[in-house]
Amino acid sequence: MLLRGVVGRPVDRAPVGRAALRLERLAPLERVDARLRRFGDRSFLVAAWHEAECTLGPVPAALAVSGLVKRYGNVGALAGVDLTVERGELVGLLGPNGAGKSTLVKIACGLGRPSAGRAEVCGARAGTRDARAALGYLAEFFRFPGWTSADELLELHQRLVASDGGVRERGELLDLVGLTEARTRRVEEMSKGMQQRLGIAQALVGKPQLLLLDEPTSALDPVGRRTVRALLEELQRRGVSVLLNSHLLSEVELVCDRVAILLGGKVVAAGTPGELASPRGGEIETDRGVAKYADAVREDVPQLIERLVRDGRSVFGARVLTSTLEEVYVEAVGGETQ
Repeated sequence: MLLRGVVGRPVDRAPVGRAALRLERLAPLERVDARLRRFGDRSFLVAAWHEAECTLGPVPAALAVSGLVKRYGNVGALAGVDLTVERGELVGLLGPNGAGKSTLVKIACGLGRPSAGRAEVCGARAGTRDARAALGYLAEFFRFPGWTSADELLELHQRLVASDGGVRERGELLDLVGLTEARTRRVEEMSKGMQQRLGIAQALVGKPQLLLLDEPTSALDPVGRRTVRALLEELQRRGVSVLLNSHLLSEVELVCDRVAILLGGKVVAAGTPGELASPRGGEIETDRGVAKYADAVREDVPQLIERLVRDGRSVFGARVLTSTLEEVYVEAVGGETQ
C-alpha cells in the first residue's frame, strides 16, 4: 500500500514538504505511527492512499462488557461480568438457568440497563441507535406469522431496521441460509430447521456486525444442527461476530473460538476449549492391546512410542486424552442444574 501525505500545515500557494510511505497491505497502527514519527512534531495530512485502506485507529471489539452489574431489588443477576467478543470471533456463553446469561444478552440488546459497569457494541454504548444498528438477535422461542412467506418476512424486517438492501439483500440472505427455493413458501409450511435458518436470516438483515443467538440448535435433529453449524462457520469467515448462548456443549465445543461459563452472575471460567481442558493421560494401541498412561502428556508420546518399539511391539496409533467441555462445565458449576 502506498500512503501519500503532506508534511506541515498547508498554506495557500506556499510550498510544502511531501512524503510517501510504502506499507505492507493493511498496516497495524503501531507500524504506521512508527513510520510517521520521523517527521517530528509536525502536522501530517494524508492526501491519498492506494491499493488498500489505511486504518489509523484500533478497531473496537464487537462486544465489550466491563464490570457489568445488574440487580433487581435485592436480587443480583450479574455481579461484575467482564466479557469480550472480538471482530469475527465466535464465543459460547454457558451456564445453568439463573446464571445471568439472558440478563447479559438483554443488556447487550438494549432491552435492559445495567446497575453498574459498561456494555458496548462495536464501540457504542449498548442500547444506543448505533449499537442497535450493529447487532442482530434471534431469541430461543421465536414465532413468525405463519401466513407470511420467507421473502415477505425479510422485507418486513428490512422496514423495521430501515435497511435499504431491497430484493438483492433478501436474495443473498436466503441463499446464505439455503432457502432460495423456499422464497415464496409460507412459514407455517416450513420444517423447524427451515424456520430456524430463516430466523438467522432475519437476524442478519441490515448487515449487523454482531449476532446474538439464543439456543439456535436446541430443537433440531443432528442434520439440522450440522447445517446451522456450517452456517455459523460461514458467518465467521465473513467477519460476523457471534455470541452463542447454548446448553448443547458438544455443539459449542465444535464451533466456538472461546467459551465463557457464568455462575451466580460471575464468569467462573473462560478461554478456548483447549485452554480450559486438562490432561487425562494417553493411550497407545499396540499389537498386544491398548497401553494406558494416566499421567502422560502430549510431549511424552514420542518417547513412549520409541520405548514400545524398542521392546519389539508394533504401534498402530496414539491418542492424547483431555477433559471434554462437558467435564470442564460440570467442574465449574458444581451441582448446579440447567
